[in-house]
Amino acid sequence: MEALINVISFINSNILWGIPLIIAIMGTGLLLSLRTRFLQVRKFNISLKSTIVPTVKSIFKSNKDSEHLDKSEITQFQAFSAAISGTVGTGNIVGVAGAMLAGGPGAVFWMWVSAFFGLVTNYSENVLGLYYRKKDQEGNISGGPMYYISEGLKLKGLAYIFSFCCLLAAIGMGMVQSNALSGTVQAAISQNDNQRLAIALFIGVIVSAVTGLIVLGGIKRIGAVASLLVPFMALLFMICAVIVLIVNYMHIPYAFAVIFKGAFSWQSVSGGLFGHVIAMSMRYGFARGVFSNEAGLGSSVIAHSSSSTKEPVLQGLWGIFEVFFDTFIICTLTAVTLIVVGKSSGVIDFTQIAANSSIGKNDIASLAFNQTFGNIGTAIFSIIIPLFAFTTILAWSFYGVKACTFIFSNHVKKASFVFLVIYLIMLFLGAIAKSDLVWELDDMFNALMALPNLFALVCLSGTVVKISNNYFRRLNGEKIEPMLSAYPDRNAELAKDMDK
Repeated sequence: MEALINVISFINSNILWGIPLIIAIMGTGLLLSLRTRFLQVRKFNISLKSTIVPTVKSIFKSNKDSEHLDKSEITQFQAFSAAISGTVGTGNIVGVAGAMLAGGPGAVFWMWVSAFFGLVTNYSENVLGLYYRKKDQEGNISGGPMYYISEGLKLKGLAYIFSFCCLLAAIGMGMVQSNALSGTVQAAISQNDNQRLAIALFIGVIVSAVTGLIVLGGIKRIGAVASLLVPFMALLFMICAVIVLIVNYMHIPYAFAVIFKGAFSWQSVSGGLFGHVIAMSMRYGFARGVFSNEAGLGSSVIAHSSSSTKEPVLQGLWGIFEVFFDTFIICTLTAVTLIVVGKSSGVIDFTQIAANSSIGKNDIASLAFNQTFGNIGTAIFSIIIPLFAFTTILAWSFYGVKACTFIFSNHVKKASFVFLVIYLIMLFLGAIAKSDLVWELDDMFNALMALPNLFALVCLSGTVVKISNNYFRRLNGEKIEPMLSAYPDRNAELAKDMDK
């Protein structure tokens, strides 16, 4: 098992998550930024106005708004909740802790860099996802990279490759979340190996069973559950993190200092470790950054494509806020709280990468809560992590089903059922599997999924620009035909509905 982990880790570090993929992610984000004239900066205020205020309003009327929707449509807030439930998961806590253990605090800086370009990357994915989404004869709406690769690039084979990688990534992500959930509960209850195994088996059964009951209801049930859980879990985490920072406010400057210092590791030059430390910092920063906010993977757009909104750009603006909230708020709060508590308590020094190699990410992730709130903190953390993990499990089950829908278009129901059975079995196995193996496997699947999506984003960047310009010109009062769908009949239908 140890040898398998080492092999997969080598592939991830030196090939899949090495310099080529980092260049691909950064290059795609930079290209989209240049072609949209850094839309993520210019239109950031519009993104906030189009997301935060409607979100607050829709919390109180989302059920009412959903009454008139088609059976596979959900409100903008529910689509956002379903998508962000796939991004705001254990990667924001356990993943960040693991990134700092393996790559040092500097990994957080590279998460920020990845997220800055990820803002426009996720925006572009959503715009293309809605523009190329399709509705079948039964009224089911499907969208995502597989559709803009197939319909936009006319590369059906590459679309199938993406969908297959999405299936693997969905299973991998489900296992990661189940593993983190199980590990958190084990750490909170017992340190005895036999007892921890029994707890893991129990958690595996419960998670699989509850997930099965919810996912059988499709995107509407997932969206409804996510819209209830996401605001609660995010708010609970942020309140606790802010309290931790207030208690340890004197160490906040230190936290940001080691993050920026660790990103470039100037102190390592004399020791000959400069290149290696920076490489590890970037590798884990980018891998965990993309794992957390999913910008470049193309996964969250699958949920966004089920939104009732007719304007691709409007849902794209939700994507900007999604990445901002996920990385710049949640991940940053996690990183800073862990560093300041580690500094004040002396329990761990994240700058000592070699000395921290044997520390478990699941155990250290609860550091800030345990040290600040004691047993109450352990209890709170044991609530937050399962919620983060569970909502992500739900979202990725839907992504996997949609990938099945595309691959097995003639046998959708049978293929989707088989996938869900496999997915639930792997959730159980993920709860009892070795943590490092599960995370390394999912890093691999995410990279394989990202490559065809990044290629499509580059090739269709001009289409993103045209759709964006069309929307903002209409927003400024110009009377031009809207670009709502790639299909003329559907575009005319949507435009007619907007005029009513």
